[in-house]
Amino acid sequence: MRVVVVGAGPAGLVATKTLLQSRSEDFPFDPILLEQEGDIGGTFRYRSYENATLVSSKQLTSFSDFRLPLDHPDHLTLEQYVDYLRAYCKHFGITNRIHLEHKVVNISRNPDGGHDVSFVTKLPSGDWDLVPQTIHAAYVALCTGLHVIPSFPTIPGIEHVLNRDNHASGPVPAAYHSAEYKSRAELAGRRVMILGTGETGMDLAYEAAKAGAKEVVLCTRSGFLSFPKALNDFEILGVPFKSDRAGVPIDTLITNLAETAYVHPWVAAARIRWFVSDFVLRGVLWFLTGTQAGCNQWVGELEPERLGRAYVFLNKSHKAMPYINRPYKSRPAILEYMSKYIDSPEDMPPHTNFAVDLAPFPTHFLPNGRAVFPSLKRKDAIRMAKRDVRPDLVIYATGYTQEFSFLDKAGGYATPGEADVRNIVKEGDESVGFIGFVRPGVGAIPPIAEMQSMFWISLLKGQVRKPLPPPHYHLLVKETARIKYGVDHGAYMSTLARDIGAAPGLYELWRAHGTHVLVCYIFGAAFTTFYRLLGPYRSPMAPEIVKTEIWDTITRRGWAGNLIMGVIPMVFYLCLNGLVLCVEVILTLGGALQTR
Repeated sequence: MRVVVVGAGPAGLVATKTLLQSRSEDFPFDPILLEQEGDIGGTFRYRSYENATLVSSKQLTSFSDFRLPLDHPDHLTLEQYVDYLRAYCKHFGITNRIHLEHKVVNISRNPDGGHDVSFVTKLPSGDWDLVPQTIHAAYVALCTGLHVIPSFPTIPGIEHVLNRDNHASGPVPAAYHSAEYKSRAELAGRRVMILGTGETGMDLAYEAAKAGAKEVVLCTRSGFLSFPKALNDFEILGVPFKSDRAGVPIDTLITNLAETAYVHPWVAAARIRWFVSDFVLRGVLWFLTGTQAGCNQWVGELEPERLGRAYVFLNKSHKAMPYINRPYKSRPAILEYMSKYIDSPEDMPPHTNFAVDLAPFPTHFLPNGRAVFPSLKRKDAIRMAKRDVRPDLVIYATGYTQEFSFLDKAGGYATPGEADVRNIVKEGDESVGFIGFVRPGVGAIPPIAEMQSMFWISLLKGQVRKPLPPPHYHLLVKETARIKYGVDHGAYMSTLARDIGAAPGLYELWRAHGTHVLVCYIFGAAFTTFYRLLGPYRSPMAPEIVKTEIWDTITRRGWAGNLIMGVIPMVFYLCLNGLVLCVEVILTLGGALQTR
C-alpha cells in the first residue's frame, strides 16, 4: 500500500512515521515522502529569521513519544526545533523514506484506482529536470502547510515608497513579504512600516525597535488579542509573585476535565465554557493589568463581539507591547500599586521616548511616499490621523495563501477547505488526507498533525466511530472572514481522540495506570501523549512521559495556580455539565412516557 506524503515539514514527518508504525498484515503501508526543498523542516526551516522562537511550548509542540529534556528552554528557537525534527527522523528511522529536491507537479486519478503522483528532481545545475517521473499510490497525504505562499493585499501607490540603495547591509528592497525577512540588519536606520499584527508582525516590530530603526509603524486591520507566550511576574499590593523559571507557558494552563473531556454535547455546541472562561479572564486581566483588551494591552482592541477564545488566534508574541503601550497606558498610581503585570526584562524598551506606533492599514500612498490612513474612531487611528508617515521600507506580515495547482482538475480533488470529515478528508474520497491544515486559537499545529494522522489511518482501516457527531471545535467567524480554518486546540484534539477510541475514560485510566497518571490527565492540557495511554495507538512510553514532563507542567503552576485555573473551573464546569445531563435525562424520560 504505497502512500505518497507531500511535504517534509512537521506534518509530513509525523504522518510518515505514524504510517510506518501502523503497518499490519491487512494494511502494509509503504510511505514515501517527497519534498521540493533541500532539507526538512518546512516553514520552520525556510521562513525563519534571526531571533525567532516558537510561541508554542516544547511541552505542547513536541510529538507524543519523542520528547525534549526538562532542562531545555520552554520555547525553542526555530533552529533548535529543526534539529529536533532531524533527531525525530533519525530516532524512528524515517530518513531513508524522505526524498529531498523532489517537486510534485501533478497528482491525478489512475483509471484502475489510486493516484498517479508525478514529480521532477533537481539537477546538479540547480534547475529542475523537465522530464517528470511518476509513482502510483493507493493513498496521498498532502502536508504542504498553511504558511508557504505569501499573501499580498493590494495597496495603491505602494510603488511610491522609495528604495534606499545605500543601506549598510547592501541594497534592500522597499517592500517585501515577511517570508523574505532574515535579520535585524535589514531594519537598522530605516523608517519601517509593518502591515499585519499577527505574531510575525509583532516580532518584526520588536526587532525593528531593537535594531535602531528611525521609525516603526505597525498597521493592524481590526485589532488583536495579545498575551505573552509565558506568564511572567505580577505584583499585588507591592508583593511580587515570581515564577521559578522564565514564566509558565500559557498553552499548558488549560485543564482537561470538563473543558475537553466529559463535556456534554449541548454544552459543547453552545460553546458555553469558552464564553464563561472569557468573562472570568477579562475580570482577572482588569485586576492584574488594568485593561480587558488583552494582557497589559492598552491599544489595538478587538471589537467586543470578537474578543475571546471563540473568535481569534491568540497573539503570543508579546515582546513589542511595552513599546506599543507607551503612548496609551494610563492607570492611576493606586491601582498600579494594588496589582501590576511585570514585563520580562529583556522585552522592556530602553528608557527613551521611542515607541512603536500602531495604526490602521493605509488606504494608499501619495506620490511623495506619504501613507494615508482611514478616518476611524480607534485610538490609534485618531493619534495617527495627522502624522506624516513616509516609510522607506514596507514589510507585508500579511499571512499566506494555499494553492494546489498540482492537483489534476479533471480528478475532482478537494482542497483543505472542502475537507468535511474533521477537516482531514472529503467524504467519499478518504484516500486523500490533508494533514496540518487547521490552526489552533491557542496551541500548535504539529501535535494536531499527529492526531490528524492517527485519525486518517483509523479512517482508512475502518476504525472510526460512525456516525461522527457534529464538530463543535471551530472558532466562530463571519462568512466574509479570510481565515476559516481556526479550531480550539483542546476541543479538536479530544474530538479526534474520541472518534478513534483513544480518549481514555477516568475509571479505565485509573485501573490501567494509577492515580498519578489520572491526576495528570485531569489537570493537564490536551497533550497528544494522553491519547496514547490507551486505545489503538497505545505507547509504552506514554505513562512515564505523563508522570515526569507533563506532571512538571502542572506542578509549576503552584497550588494557587492549580486552585484558580484548575480546581475552581473544573468544579464549575462539572456542575454545569451535570445539570445539562440531568435536564437531558428528564426530557428523555418525559418523551418516553408520552409515547406510551
